[in-house]
Amino acid sequence: MSSYPGLSSEAFRHPLDKQAEQTLRSVPGFDIVASSFMEYLYERPQQISLMGNSIKVGPRQYGTLYGIFRETVYDLDINPEPLIYVSQNPIANAYSLGKQQPYIVLNAGLLDLSDEIELRTVIAHELGHIKCDHSLLIQMAIWAMGAASLFGELTLGLGNIISSGLIFAFYEWRRKAELSADRAALLVIDDPEPIFRMMMKMAGGSHKYAHECHLDEFLKQADKYRELDEDDLNQLYKFLIYNGGNGVFLSHPFPVDRVHYLQNWANSNDYQNIRQGNYKTSQKSEAVTVDQTEEAENLRKQIEELQKEIQRIKNQNKNQD
Repeated sequence: MSSYPGLSSEAFRHPLDKQAEQTLRSVPGFDIVASSFMEYLYERPQQISLMGNSIKVGPRQYGTLYGIFRETVYDLDINPEPLIYVSQNPIANAYSLGKQQPYIVLNAGLLDLSDEIELRTVIAHELGHIKCDHSLLIQMAIWAMGAASLFGELTLGLGNIISSGLIFAFYEWRRKAELSADRAALLVIDDPEPIFRMMMKMAGGSHKYAHECHLDEFLKQADKYRELDEDDLNQLYKFLIYNGGNGVFLSHPFPVDRVHYLQNWANSNDYQNIRQGNYKTSQKSEAVTVDQTEEAENLRKQIEELQKEIQRIKNQNKNQD
């Protein structure tokens, strides 16, 4: 395991992540979503829910997990220390959110499926999101999808702004952000194999039949998947699957895609330079901010008027019923 004092996220952020974020910020409607998100959605209810319905990890609660977490926080030079919870959910998954108080949530199903080195890769991945200031944009993406559904149903006009290009841009960025978080995991682990093994388990792992799954076969599958791009029609199908072709937008790249991108970086000079201590150090945080100018105030007032109109229509429909 390696540590990187003063590490800046710019040292390892994937270029596609940065490019997709720039595109997202330029899409019409982003400023409206940012302003209304900051006005109407807060972190406190999420923290209350986790405190009431999950286990907060600490020295005497999941002590082994907490030790791994503390070491990884140190390795990536993250300050202040986020919170970490375990949720009673059988799906092998994890996520990180929060801006004022970042936090990581690991599902119990993930703990049952993973060994300690694999859990370290997941924790490092989620801390990579926090290190890159992804959490607020992820929360905004979740909120924007709900707002798009609401506004679309009420046909108030704003739905078209939020639901079309902006939703597409949010999900494109979310998928690319995963590539940066995977890089953070590799920096901590120093070995891509446990990360690939964890990706294989996330794709279709089984605790009972784990001995019948072989990483070399999964890596061959990843190569075969890339070969599908030789057919233009396959590329179109991939695009549609990622972007709502099956009724949902995918928030993560396919595991075999992530294997490809991480393999390339593991073999790069950039990765080797960081491991040797040649990396960009932290500067001022580049977190998403909301402009407090007169324009932002006007947008806030527009959202307030929109909320009143929504309530008026709801009351009207209730009276008609």
